[in-house]
Amino acid sequence: MTTITTSLPDDLVQRLAEYANTMAMPKNKLIEKALSLYLDHLKRAAYVKSYKTAADDEDILTLAEEGMHAYFKQLEDEAR
Repeated sequence: MTTITTSLPDDLVQRLAEYANTMAMPKNKLIEKALSLYLDHLKRAAYVKSYKTAADDEDILTLAEEGMHAYFKQLEDEAR
């Protein structure tokens, strides 16, 4: 495990201490959990952005439509 040192605003440290106390959890574990959740959030936001960008890309839309056509044909063939 790596140790890091950082500076945080006093009011944020106070809020951290209050939540850690309420949850009976060490502050470092609360920071670890919060950072992990936030980084997951950023990853999801990047996916959303990439899908929104792809929605405006004609080449991507054409590929998706061709893929759906092939998928529906496969479903029809299996239904027979």
